[in-house]
Amino acid sequence: MDVRQLVALNLRRLRVARQISQDDLALAAGIERSYAGHLERGTKNPTIVTLEKLALAMECEIAELFKKVPEGVTGIEPLKSGRRPPAERRLK
Repeated sequence: MDVRQLVALNLRRLRVARQISQDDLALAAGIERSYAGHLERGTKNPTIVTLEKLALAMECEIAELFKKVPEGVTGIEPLKSGRRPPAERRLK
């Protein structure tokens, strides 16, 4: 697994675990929602500053984005569709 795929998988894992939509994460990190999607698919190379913004928005250490993925894990289930609580309650 290359580093882009590693970051992509960890970004999605952390976001879904925190029940944060891509829209809300992008807003909190100050990036475009489509760019957040590209990062989660591993199709774009983020700068270290962007990784820091994402980590701060998810209240985690930047190192979490580089954490080794357990053997056999190739994807993370998406959030359930439908209404979600307002972002200000989830991101605090």
